[in-house]
Parts: sequence; C-alpha cells; structure tokens
Amino acid sequence: MRLFVSVDVDPLSEGVAAAQDRLPDAGSLRLVDPENAHVTLAFLGEVAPDRRDALTAALTTAVDDAGVDPFTLSLGGYGVFPSREYISVVWAGVRRGGAELTRLHEAVERETTAIGFDPADHDFTPHVTLARMDDARGKAGVQRLVEDATLDIGAVEVREVRLTESTLTDDGPVYETVDRFPL
Repeated sequence: MRLFVSVDVDPLSEGVAAAQDRLPDAGSLRLVDPENAHVTLAFLGEVAPDRRDALTAALTTAVDDAGVDPFTLSLGGYGVFPSREYISVVWAGVRRGGAELTRLHEAVERETTAIGFDPADHDFTPHVTLARMDDARGKAGVQRLVEDATLDIGAVEVREVRLTESTLTDDGPVYETVDRFPL
C-alpha cells in the first residue's frame, strides 16, 4: 500500500477551491481535489503490510514525542515548487501552525527513519498542494499570481495526525485514512 502521514484540512475545502479558482486557465495545470486537502508530514511510499505494526508504533511514539497539543492551522498565500522559473507544484502556504507542523514532521521523520524508511530528500515546507503543472503553458500567469495575489483560505483546529493510503487511479488519487494519532 502507498502511504503518507498528514494533517488533513478538509473543513477548508471550499477555501481551497476558491484559491484554485484564481489560478490561470492553463491546460498544463491539474487541480488537486479540494476534498483531499492536507499538509504532508512524510511520504512513505509503498509499504508492505507486514511493516504496518512497526509503523503504527513509530507514529504513536512520534506524535507523543513531538509534544504538540491541538492547535490552529491557518492557510494563505501562494507559492510554487521547486522555483518560480521551473514550476511543478502550486501551493497554499501555512500562516499559523507552522512551528507545530515542523515539530510533528521532525518527530515523524526521526521515528520512521529509525525503522528503515528513507528521509525526505528536500527541506520541509508546510503547504497544501493546489495544483500540479505539467509543462510551461500558463507559467507566466502562475508567476504573476504568486507575486501579486493575496490569499486567505481560513483556519482549522488540528487535533490529530493521519496515516493515509493513496490509491492512484485514472481520475486522480483516492485517499483512505488507515489510522489516526490524536495530539
């Protein structure tokens, strides 16, 4: 099964959809389903079923060790990965709750790495993916939006971390919560 660890922001799906509506109409942009909005703490990839118990134990320890109580997460502002010159992902940033997300990410990565998962190959930047960009069509419009637009999606109370299975389909990924880890 293909797994990732996340903080879900599903109550903000209308705000995420409104942020996507402001993106330029470019054939190269593939919008993410707003109902699937989340902040990824760690992408684990394909995980064999026999590793599930060790993973659950590691995530329980990670969430406990992070020492994060329930907190408010607010989203706003546009950004892109990997750079404004070469855009592959358009995202909404985290305005409030970034320190808590970073502590959770660090604890999750420490515990999952200890049981054999690879660490992330990039710095952690808390965000919610809005769209993926397949090619340069529409790049100038995205660049202008990132530079000029203000964005306030809203806030949500975070009370748990989720282990989520992602099944890839022709219509996009389908997510299913496998486990929950309360803060």
